[in-house]
Amino acid sequence: MFTSLEKKILTVLAFVQFNHIVDFMIIMPMGTQLMRLFSIEAQQFSLLVSSYTFFAGVSGFLASFYMDRFDRKKSLLVLFTGFTLATIFCGLARDYHTLLIARSMTGFFGGVMNSIILSITSDLIDYKRRGMAMGFLATAFSAASILGVPFSIFLSQSLSWYAPFIFLAILCLVILVGIYHYVPSISSHLKVEPEMKHVPKVPFWQPAISVLQSPVQRMSLIFMFFVMFSHFSIIPFIATSQVVNAGLSESQLTLIYLIGGICSFFSAPMVGRFSDRYGKAKIYMYSILFSIVPIFLVTHQGKDSLWVVLLVAGLFFISAGSRMIPAQALVSGAVSSQQRGAFMSLLSCLQSMAMAAGAYIAGLMVTIDPVDGRLLNYPAVGYMAIGTGLFTLVILQKLKYLDQPTATDEEAMIEAEVQGQI
Repeated sequence: MFTSLEKKILTVLAFVQFNHIVDFMIIMPMGTQLMRLFSIEAQQFSLLVSSYTFFAGVSGFLASFYMDRFDRKKSLLVLFTGFTLATIFCGLARDYHTLLIARSMTGFFGGVMNSIILSITSDLIDYKRRGMAMGFLATAFSAASILGVPFSIFLSQSLSWYAPFIFLAILCLVILVGIYHYVPSISSHLKVEPEMKHVPKVPFWQPAISVLQSPVQRMSLIFMFFVMFSHFSIIPFIATSQVVNAGLSESQLTLIYLIGGICSFFSAPMVGRFSDRYGKAKIYMYSILFSIVPIFLVTHQGKDSLWVVLLVAGLFFISAGSRMIPAQALVSGAVSSQQRGAFMSLLSCLQSMAMAAGAYIAGLMVTIDPVDGRLLNYPAVGYMAIGTGLFTLVILQKLKYLDQPTATDEEAMIEAEVQGQI
């Protein structure tokens, strides 16, 4: 398990994740409301979603050049401050184009935060317990679904669409204090061995180049790109489809996130423990196969009773966490501490690009029926997501050697290079 200090650090990091996730997720259940208020089409709304992830990818790429040059705590404080200011800007926006710019700024600062959180977690928690740590952090997603998103929907419907962003900005200020007081300075990756002191400094782009030159790290990045693409191609239109296809009212959307969050809250820690006990690659494989059912159901859902809709939503939320927890824990073993910031930043970049591509391509595929307003071609998006998910199992065969239960990150990485022949 975790020490008292580790629990405090993970709790603060989970709160950072909570705010980041709510800020990112809240735009999707507001899709019907925003399309109506701003008189925009599904493609324009998908751009509103994908702009966040695109600029998150840009910041992740830029961060890969410098992330390992600074104390991780200082990096988190600076970027979370920028995220707070951008969230305030979202709350002050009053038209589509201003909101599009504000969401892009939020994505720029918020996208790379996940890479810092994963770097801090991987630096502090050894690989044998990292699945549990990822499961703990994943409860932030559950809390966001149970509390953050429903409350934000309530604010948007009771006050105005921009009220949730003001609420999140205030919460950001509280979390900044928590980061300052509880997250320790993490600079072990900056230490230089005595024999290396006289070696000339490498160019600023070298950390990112070194990551891309490593076959196992390169394959890990490709793996996570397709994991995120599969997952996020169907996410942007789930809330809208539940309203216009399944027949839920906008106020009932809170139940979707409430039930889904409760299911994730109990399943995420369990998946983390199973990943550490039985192997992260094995649990990921089972999770991908399990996810076929909820992805098919959620993208084919028509008018149905509320309990059926909630059951499908619960299964989908469980499958989402079951894929991401072992996948992130597995690839965290592909890199040493000295390169972790660059690797996680590039990982964040590619994940964001995958999310943007998934959302944008889904937006091109999905159309709105001019007669009854239903989403059309959403099942085709589901088939694309299932196919991409199954393709990740092919890539997984090159990474399963990272899953050495008794190895350090460096030993597991070397083993994967040799055994995987990648």
